[in-house]
Amino acid sequence: MKTNIWQPPRLRAGAHTGEEERHATWFELFYDLIFVVVVAQLADFLKHHLSISGFIQYIFLFIPVWWSWVGATFYATRFDTDDLGHRVLTIVQMFAVMALAVSVSNGFDKSSVAFALSYVAVRTVLMVQYARAMYYVREAGALIKGYTMGFSIAAAMWFVSVFVPSPYRFILWGMAIIVDYATPLILGKVQVEFPPHLMHLPERFGLFIIIVLGESLSGVVRGIYNLSWNPASLATAGMGLSIVISLWLMYFENPDSTDMWDTLQEQLFHTYNLWIYSHLPLAIFITASAVGVELIISSSANLNIPDNVRWIFCGSVICCLITLWIVRFASTTIVSKGKRDHDILRLATAGAILILAITGKHLSHLATIAIVAVMSAVVVAADLYKQK
Repeated sequence: MKTNIWQPPRLRAGAHTGEEERHATWFELFYDLIFVVVVAQLADFLKHHLSISGFIQYIFLFIPVWWSWVGATFYATRFDTDDLGHRVLTIVQMFAVMALAVSVSNGFDKSSVAFALSYVAVRTVLMVQYARAMYYVREAGALIKGYTMGFSIAAAMWFVSVFVPSPYRFILWGMAIIVDYATPLILGKVQVEFPPHLMHLPERFGLFIIIVLGESLSGVVRGIYNLSWNPASLATAGMGLSIVISLWLMYFENPDSTDMWDTLQEQLFHTYNLWIYSHLPLAIFITASAVGVELIISSSANLNIPDNVRWIFCGSVICCLITLWIVRFASTTIVSKGKRDHDILRLATAGAILILAITGKHLSHLATIAIVAVMSAVVVAADLYKQK
């Protein structure tokens, strides 16, 4: 694609734009690469903090990282013209995301100030992009003003937090996250008037899921790196890969979630938000399951699975299944214009894995991961059967 030196922002979505088909640009794919690094750092953080408090911290750090990506994605889906001005600002934002990646491993310790300032820098670039869009796309002024006000308040709270001692610093983070996430919800009717591009958006969210699934594949590779090559270790690794494949199929081999959404209907606005926001826990728990798979495989030479490893593995897969059910419910409701999908196999499988986590203390590594792999494969088989 030839890049224009200067092409001001313009509306890229909505029925009145006439732009029916749109896909991710090469530059958007390049931008996503920096988040591959951040997700890997988050996974490494969780691997070294296998406790309830460590898991809560992992989630707390993941939220602003994901929101950074969402902010760039929603700006691009509405206003991006892939000109030099947009590319320069986005590259500056990539440096800020890189700083997030560097500081995330100690985000609740000595790097908490750097993490907060990095996030402020990410959001400041986004505000500059919206200011640029405001100048050229005046008809979307109400939407841009609403975003700018809410996101600026949240960014200011993050900035103030660097001058506040712990633990009050992290309380401010939590309050800022609430403001950030509530802003689009408050602007409901305005967003319906100026919706995101309804073909571009599902593709972009799918690409982020690919990023976290890539971390799962990396976890399998890291898990077998130092193992002896024997049938048991290879089978354990194979079961881990099977789980990753099953999660991929559950998300992407669902025709309802890949069909183009033809319009953003006001009566389904909350369902759209459910679909969007459910991708946050999905990304969190797919990444956590990658850590669980890696730990299961790498420790398979031991007789028993440590309790924290069993729970991080089984618990993450359980939460993946529940979230995938929510994503499927929302997407089928949107595509069928209100018809509900009451498929409960994912929920039933999540319940079965919970029983395994509670009662499987003395099961071997191979038995534990094989049971989860088979259960996941059954869900996939049932999905494929329904598509006949």
